[in-house]
Amino acid sequence: MKAMILAAGKGERMRPLTLHTPKPLIPVAGMPLIEHHLRSLGRAGFTEVIINHAWLGQQIEDHLGDGARFGLSIRYSAEGEPLETGGGIFNALPLIGAAPFLVINGDIWTDFDPAVLRRPLEGLAHLVLVDNPPHHPQGDFSLSQGRVVFAGDSALTYSGIAVLHSALFEGCEPGAFKLAPLLRKAIARGQVSGEHHSGAWVDVGTPERLAQAERLAEARR
Repeated sequence: MKAMILAAGKGERMRPLTLHTPKPLIPVAGMPLIEHHLRSLGRAGFTEVIINHAWLGQQIEDHLGDGARFGLSIRYSAEGEPLETGGGIFNALPLIGAAPFLVINGDIWTDFDPAVLRRPLEGLAHLVLVDNPPHHPQGDFSLSQGRVVFAGDSALTYSGIAVLHSALFEGCEPGAFKLAPLLRKAIARGQVSGEHHSGAWVDVGTPERLAQAERLAEARR
């Protein structure tokens, strides 16, 4: 199974930190955020990683190179303008291929072990959900007997970690579009499974949440 890290965002809420540094290279506990993902993927047995980038993307390529020092093979999907989550993945499909693949938002920090996702995919997607953070109390979806359903009384938040099938993108056209509408359509058809991760997870979208990730990463180390 290949993995894709989404790293094309501008990180505008993290300014001034992201004015001259792409958010994936901002350090968390002394290590660039994206390196936490790469090392986790390597430990989990992944060997091929695709990274998309746009804002200051050459810095990401220069820092990570071909991935050899992580025991990985990294290829890049460069975007002239950010294509959002769905468009970015669709643009990278020629590098990913037709088999199900792991996708991780590059701006999260978590202790989730991606090794558990290296198994056959039933349906079009499998989502990892987490407890609702304070900045997103309403959640996104719920779980019912291992299937993702629309949010109910026990709503959870999409973690930014999923296994997707390329067929999820059938009929899409090149350009910028979000992943969420595709997932909602697949959920409505009962084609999305899921699981609940109750461990550490932070959406590193603000300086305050960066500090939270720092504390968790230091404690784990």
